[in-house]
Amino acid sequence: MIAVKVDKISFHPPSRSYAVILKEISGIRKLPVIVGAYEAQSIALALEYMETPRPLTHDLIGSIIRQIEGKLVAVKITELIDGVFYSRMELRGKLIGKRSIDARPSDAIAVALRMNTPILVADQVMDEASVVEEIPKETLAESLRKEEPTREKLESQLQAAIEAEEYEKAAILRDKIKELNKELKS
Repeated sequence: MIAVKVDKISFHPPSRSYAVILKEISGIRKLPVIVGAYEAQSIALALEYMETPRPLTHDLIGSIIRQIEGKLVAVKITELIDGVFYSRMELRGKLIGKRSIDARPSDAIAVALRMNTPILVADQVMDEASVVEEIPKETLAESLRKEEPTREKLESQLQAAIEAEEYEKAAILRDKIKELNKELKS
């Protein structure tokens, strides 16, 4: 099994749903898992450590596990059959012993994030469905320092980054535009 973390969530236009991108902790492969809007929102809330006035379903599941003095040991994405991911929630506790419960990956991930539990992907699943993101030779910030682009070019790149939901890149570009504006005013 390969340990992964939630790298980001992005809108997936072809399916009108969301893709949760799971990234290898000790590697460069990423596994996109398509989830529904509700699950994407729940995962996003867990990533941002946002509290809700009332418990959501995934909060409730975590509360139940804790109340029966159980522990969510791991979430495992175990299979990919006909384009559908399958996962298991591995539980352990005095009252329940050792249990492995079938769950949709989206629900299992949402609960795992709330309970600070490792997310693991079967080697075969990662080999079959992962993508390798090219590692750029230089970071965006380094490339911007080398060349002095015009404000119009930076604004165009910023708009493209926002449309592609590349928010880290957009933030770097926004900061560069602010620097350029300050220089022009001086």
